[in-house]
Amino acid sequence: MKIVFENENLLAVDKPAGIIVFPEGAALLTGKEKTLIDLLLEKYPNLKNTGTAPRYGVVHRLDKDTSGIILIAKTNQALSFLQKQFKQRKVEKKYILLIADKLKTNKGIIETLIGRANKDKRKQKVYLPHEPSGNKNLRKAKTEYKVIKRFQKFTLIKAFPTTGRKHQLRVHFAYLGHPIVGDKLYSFKNQIIPSGLKRQFLHAKYLKIKLLNGKTKELNSELPEDLKKILNNLKNE
Repeated sequence: MKIVFENENLLAVDKPAGIIVFPEGAALLTGKEKTLIDLLLEKYPNLKNTGTAPRYGVVHRLDKDTSGIILIAKTNQALSFLQKQFKQRKVEKKYILLIADKLKTNKGIIETLIGRANKDKRKQKVYLPHEPSGNKNLRKAKTEYKVIKRFQKFTLIKAFPTTGRKHQLRVHFAYLGHPIVGDKLYSFKNQIIPSGLKRQFLHAKYLKIKLLNGKTKELNSELPEDLKKILNNLKNE
């Protein structure tokens, strides 16, 4: 597990894809799958003193099959301080994602309401204002994006979510008609997947936060080798 940054209050970890951050739902009941927090507790047992089980010091979340930077607070003071930044939308976030088909616009803003889907409790769904939903827990979600490169059947995107709703980027790009490539939950039927891609092409590349000492810290994560390989293969098409 690569540590991107560490001080007395904070760990910034470069999470590989395929690892759950902390157990919840079915994973919490079975306890069979080792999570990110399980692995960190082996090296940092004092994390049990931060927050509450099973999340402990985890400041925010990344989906199991999303790679990239995630923050873990070492103290309750740091946990509260950092979570407040996320809640107040003061954290700058950048993601790299590959979406299906060619996106016509070079940049844009997706601004919707997001809530749990009525027909599938595993999924989130975009709801439009005044749309009858029966869902009282709708929350505003905003994503800005820019096109990095277009391929024959895909588009590489840099996304800047200003809110942090569950599955936000996955839901927003599916709503545009361009689901994230390899996403097993939100992809459309018969969607084309690049050869060799084993998970959703979504990577948390960058975070800009304020530390407890008042200094600003920028955290970067390189695109993992599995995703670099996919892009190199696409360039050669």
